[in-house]
Amino acid sequence: MRDQVIKIDGSVIQHGPFNDRVYLMKLAPDNPQHMVSVIEDIAHDNGYSKIFSKIPASAKELFLNNGHIEEATIPGFFNGCENGSFMAKYLSEQRHIEANPGKRKEVLRIALSKSDTPGRTELSSEEECILCTEKDAAEMADLYRQVFPSYPFPIYDPVYLISTMSEDFVYFSIKKKGKIVALSSCEMDPGNSNVEMTDFATLPEARGRGYSYRLLEEMGKEMKNRGIRTAYTIARSGSYGMNTAFSRYSYTYAGTLLNNTNISGGIESMNVWYKKL
Repeated sequence: MRDQVIKIDGSVIQHGPFNDRVYLMKLAPDNPQHMVSVIEDIAHDNGYSKIFSKIPASAKELFLNNGHIEEATIPGFFNGCENGSFMAKYLSEQRHIEANPGKRKEVLRIALSKSDTPGRTELSSEEECILCTEKDAAEMADLYRQVFPSYPFPIYDPVYLISTMSEDFVYFSIKKKGKIVALSSCEMDPGNSNVEMTDFATLPEARGRGYSYRLLEEMGKEMKNRGIRTAYTIARSGSYGMNTAFSRYSYTYAGTLLNNTNISGGIESMNVWYKKL
């Protein structure tokens, strides 16, 4: 069963047993104190073990005073002016214990050592990097199903993918001989001039070609052309490839969200990276 996304008094919240958390995706400016109570009530009523919130820095003190901690921060996240704070509150001791901190640190060390050394991927005459359309949705869902044993949002569902295309999502694909072999998406927040670079996936048989580099390059160009100021990602902390890709393209490490997201079969810690476009 997938976690549900709801709106309460203008704020957007995802919660459910799949990620075993409450995720405050967007905080409405009116009465943030009330929203702190709302998300904590949802968490306690359902027995979740974590609350995760993405909020403007102006609300950080309020959350800190209610037992939340800051796990990552992005300068100028909101319209290039106000910082964004990624806050967490752990409601069980086990949820706050990292399974393999040594691997996370090693992945991060290697990624940071590759900083500002972009890898250019030249596509062959059989390959192309293009925007996806609704006609691609079934093939996109199938690829995501093959790559991810689990995912925090229902990307296996073509109907869901089509619905996001009508909102603020832009999907990119690399096709080889007309078949999609790699995917990514830009989840835009035009009102706050930021975008999450996310949903990267490559078929197992197509890996090693550097497709993620090419996708990230094209995504950055498109978002800059649309006037977006800040790009960021929330990448699996154990993924050498994705953390290195963002570091190579001059993204800055912003922090780690411990045991945050159900992806690829279990709850994993996630690294936050950002870049000014």
